[in-house]
Amino acid sequence: MVLFFKTPSRNVIAVDTDHTLSSHETEKLSWLFSEAEVLNEQIIDGWFVGPRKEMITPWSTNAVEITQNMGLKGITRIEEYFPVKSEKADHDPMLQRMYNGLNQSIFEINKLPDPIVYIDDIASYSKQEGLALSEDEINYLNDLGKKIGRKLTDSEVFGFSQVNSEHCRHKIFNGVFIIDGQEKESSLFKLIKKTSEENPNKLVSAYKDNVAFNEGPVIEQFAPASQDKPDFFEIKDIKTVISLKAETHNFPTTVEPFNGAATGTGGEIRDRLGGGKASLPIAGTAVYMTSYPRTEKGREWEKKAMPERKWLYQTPEQILVKASNGASDFGNKFGQPMICGSLLTFEHAENYKKFAYDKVIMLAGGVGFGTMRDALKGTPKPGEKVVVMGGDNYRIGMGGGAVSSVETGVYANDIELNAIQRANPEMQKRVCNAIRAMAESEVNPIVSIHDHGAGGHLNCLSELVEETGGKIHMENLPVGDPTLSAKEIVGNESQERMGLVMKEKDVAELKRIADRERAPMYVIGETTGDMKFTFENAKTHETPIDLELKDMFGNPPKTIMEDKTVKEKYAGLEYSADKLEEYLEQVLQIEAVASKDWLTNKVDRSVSGRIVRQQCVGPLHLPLSDVAAVSLDYSGHHGIATSIGHAPVAAMADAPAGSRLAIAEALTNLVWAPIEQGLKGISLSANWMWPCRNEGEDARLYQAVQAASDFAIELGVNIPTGKDSLSMTQKYGDKKVYAPGTVIISTVGEVTDFRKIVIPVLKNDPATEIVYVDFSFDKLKLGGSSFAQILNKVGKEVPDVRDSEYFARAFTAIQQLVDEGIVLAGHDISAGGMVTALLEMCFADNRLGLDIDFSFLAEKDMIKILFAENPGVLIQIADKDAKKVSALMDKVGVAYAFLGKPGKAGLLNIKKDADSWSLDIPSLRDLWFKTSYLLDRRQSGEEKALERYKSYKHNELKYKFPQGFTGKLADLGLQLNRTAKSGIRAAVIREKGCQCERETAWALHLAGFDVKDVHMTDLISGRETLEEVNMIVFVGGFSNSDVLGSAKGWAGAFKFNEKARQALENFYKREDTLSLGICNGCQLAVELGLIYPEHAEMPKMLHNDSHKFESGFVNVTIQPNHSVMLKSLAGSRLGIWIAHGEGKFSLPYAESEYHIPIKYSYDAYPGNPNGSPFATAAICSKDGRHLAMMPHLERSIYPWNWAYYAEGRSEDEVSPWIEAFVNARKWIEEKVKA
Repeated sequence: MVLFFKTPSRNVIAVDTDHTLSSHETEKLSWLFSEAEVLNEQIIDGWFVGPRKEMITPWSTNAVEITQNMGLKGITRIEEYFPVKSEKADHDPMLQRMYNGLNQSIFEINKLPDPIVYIDDIASYSKQEGLALSEDEINYLNDLGKKIGRKLTDSEVFGFSQVNSEHCRHKIFNGVFIIDGQEKESSLFKLIKKTSEENPNKLVSAYKDNVAFNEGPVIEQFAPASQDKPDFFEIKDIKTVISLKAETHNFPTTVEPFNGAATGTGGEIRDRLGGGKASLPIAGTAVYMTSYPRTEKGREWEKKAMPERKWLYQTPEQILVKASNGASDFGNKFGQPMICGSLLTFEHAENYKKFAYDKVIMLAGGVGFGTMRDALKGTPKPGEKVVVMGGDNYRIGMGGGAVSSVETGVYANDIELNAIQRANPEMQKRVCNAIRAMAESEVNPIVSIHDHGAGGHLNCLSELVEETGGKIHMENLPVGDPTLSAKEIVGNESQERMGLVMKEKDVAELKRIADRERAPMYVIGETTGDMKFTFENAKTHETPIDLELKDMFGNPPKTIMEDKTVKEKYAGLEYSADKLEEYLEQVLQIEAVASKDWLTNKVDRSVSGRIVRQQCVGPLHLPLSDVAAVSLDYSGHHGIATSIGHAPVAAMADAPAGSRLAIAEALTNLVWAPIEQGLKGISLSANWMWPCRNEGEDARLYQAVQAASDFAIELGVNIPTGKDSLSMTQKYGDKKVYAPGTVIISTVGEVTDFRKIVIPVLKNDPATEIVYVDFSFDKLKLGGSSFAQILNKVGKEVPDVRDSEYFARAFTAIQQLVDEGIVLAGHDISAGGMVTALLEMCFADNRLGLDIDFSFLAEKDMIKILFAENPGVLIQIADKDAKKVSALMDKVGVAYAFLGKPGKAGLLNIKKDADSWSLDIPSLRDLWFKTSYLLDRRQSGEEKALERYKSYKHNELKYKFPQGFTGKLADLGLQLNRTAKSGIRAAVIREKGCQCERETAWALHLAGFDVKDVHMTDLISGRETLEEVNMIVFVGGFSNSDVLGSAKGWAGAFKFNEKARQALENFYKREDTLSLGICNGCQLAVELGLIYPEHAEMPKMLHNDSHKFESGFVNVTIQPNHSVMLKSLAGSRLGIWIAHGEGKFSLPYAESEYHIPIKYSYDAYPGNPNGSPFATAAICSKDGRHLAMMPHLERSIYPWNWAYYAEGRSEDEVSPWIEAFVNARKWIEEKVKA
């Protein structure tokens, strides 16, 4: 039966149960739904928007699990429905549907599982189902049927199409190219592999796994001694490998942007999780490329480009906002920070062709690490167990691999919609935690591991058993939708799943860990040794797949790509130097150049406590960074750096130059981090998106890949990973829009000392110089630039890197200067050209200005000087180092020019011979930020977006450190490498979906605690009682994905489980205990009433005023207070990370009734990110022992954690926030003594 509840916000929650609920059960649900009213009606009248009945939402999956953890049984589905005025109300038809009334059949799907079908006509079946089988493949399958003496089943034909799709098998990259009648010697894949053959450098694994691995340093692993029960953290040395991966999810993002980008991000994380025998993700990257978003009228370059199309699914503006929301949401809820990215919008019509990103590009990438021990997969042996971890099977992503392999718009909408994905990041986090435990154990029992992505079980499991054969028992697979056919069970792309092979004796250990983490785990088959691939169902006695592995993977003829070279001729640029300032104003507003604040303000950039460098810099915290970096552990200074580069518009005019420019941009972004072994220590990922099988495009792709291969080899770097998506065309009837052929380059390198990383914020020091260093060895050219874009041109001539040896010398010279600490600030010249780079170096600090003189440059054309995007960099150096820099550049033969010095704040004064310009930095910065505001309106609402736009330049980070704080560990009595036990014990308490236990545990450990890892399952089962600890910290994250309210489900696990409730009550009754709740933990402490139990009406945590996740580095002021942890910091003003969606304190009484030890220093949005009254950032109990705070002090304990640290304190080893944890330890030490 279906029971309805009406929430205080008037929404209706429908609960599907297998029995009539008792009054006690309905009371529990009413509490869970925020005191919702039980409706006794069987039918609810009115119009409602709700989920599609056939797709159980991840929200429902989490809600049902919350009820299970509260002791409620028999609930199968919970969904929320939103009342609207009429059937014409706005809703997302991809994910939602309109309901005229709600009744008892809203969850009913009148469908039985389809029976196995034996296919008579494979060609017709392929067309009907959108399988994209070629004529050769159809002939192959017909012959296979004859060979085995029976017709193939629908599962076998479908499975073959997925496993062998272009998306999965990269047939074009492995194919034969015949260009202008000449067969090319190498396939595209061979050209890429050649880079690693010529430059193996630090490679450990390439091409044969989910990720590429480079050798990394020895670091300290900080993890619990055992992970199948509560245990204390310990430190041990491990030899690492560093991972790099980038994935594209273009088709799903075009069709349904939120879930398309979310599952693209999730899939890429799983790739890094499934490297070797298990590796761990640390941080992510993202790139979005769409057609023009048309955010306001009057943008001339948009008006003149191409007429607006009747968009197939979503407008470009919707795609940009929803896709970035999806990718951000997945990272936020999984606990992976997004620390680097790029954005490009483009449309152009010329030569009777239309080019635009109507079929969008969504790239998700990232870096991580593993142990050298686990870098290579083991070889399964017969008799080992096949295990799947993760969520249920749903009718999701059916045919995603095949449909992604063709032009969008070819198939009927229902086939393309059938490939829509469903994302449950919290489920993936649980699976990740269980696999992390294996990777961190003394002996990792995993033999082999593979993620579930395109092709679902078919692809994952066939690759796991590829060397032995395997039998899969379908009755053991979890099915969330009883109407699924055998074909849908084996082929669906439900996300958040990993497949593993392990010995039978090791399964029990993983099961204990999985149960503790609440990670679903199923033993679903075994390796056989017969080289067959069989799915059988003991319950139905069906065998939908029973083939030899070699037959499943197929051996159809190689793909042949025959094409001829088409030399596209684009018109040259016409411009006038008199319009310089008008051009500049337009260039600064184009999305590729403009502020990306709308992207960075909603994505977590600090989770893990290992983030050294993310997008935002300076006192104004603006997104200007070139390079991103993470620390490999909590005690050293070795890290990983990554960056991105692309040049697709230049590639339209000159494909080989476009490849070189993409690599050059990625490297001039990376050059600011000191890389172990310089260029030899760098690896690249190349992701190729191209409109193949259109005249001239296959030839251009071959040229582009050849150029990338040659350039990488000449530079001494390798390209050990990448991906291709070669159907980048959108059809509108018989008309096509081509996406420009695009390669996106991602980099990875080990950072020798991340404290030396240079940022693009000038030092306000007159005794310094700005130096231009050219990397291109080419004349300044405007083709392919943002400047050309605003003129609606591609251009005849594009810049290039004319000499790879010269480029390598320039790169090495800058690396030397960075390593020696001579570069004070630096920025690459890319989108927007030299003038944009100069302005951006001034944007993040209101005190900055520049006086620049270009008279010494040979180029006379001022437009070319300012707007050309030839690879190069700008560096700031001290006057005293000028001779040293000149001598180095002269020695290595690299062109450079001294351009000028810092000048009057707010002015960029430019001179060239007799001409001069004075540019107003604040007004140009406002134009640069305006584009962000226009897009931010679609996510934060007009009011909050405008508040941010007006206040961004006023919320300067200003600091006042505690008197006597030296920043030295020794002065605080701390040891960085302590291994001895202190005897003062604390516990971090986490629920499924929590993310911050490691950085929180480290902060406690560094402050002198012995730290215990405690999961809610430990408390519920009675394995943990908290009797031996004196401090508990409820950690941050997204427990239960914040479903039904932040921490509501976590609170329910305490309230409705006797052992957990008793353990907590006993802890708080003691006089020798302290507690801290951070972010999600703060929400829990408030929900449970732990801070002010004496109050009749409790505080609450509400959604941020912006109704979205807020991420930022903000100023807080420590008030005079009696908090045990914060007392010593009173009077100081510090910087701290915030990252939350429900951070607004609702305080029912006067301010005097609360103890508010921390306030946001600016009480205007976004300085006060959530709208809390009294600018409240934390509340403390009357006795000072119990603290609940939204900002993340545990992510801010090192100077390198801060987005912008106090100037003049470069020798600090720790930030003042460590004092809070030291104060807690000292208080407990006194109590224990007494």
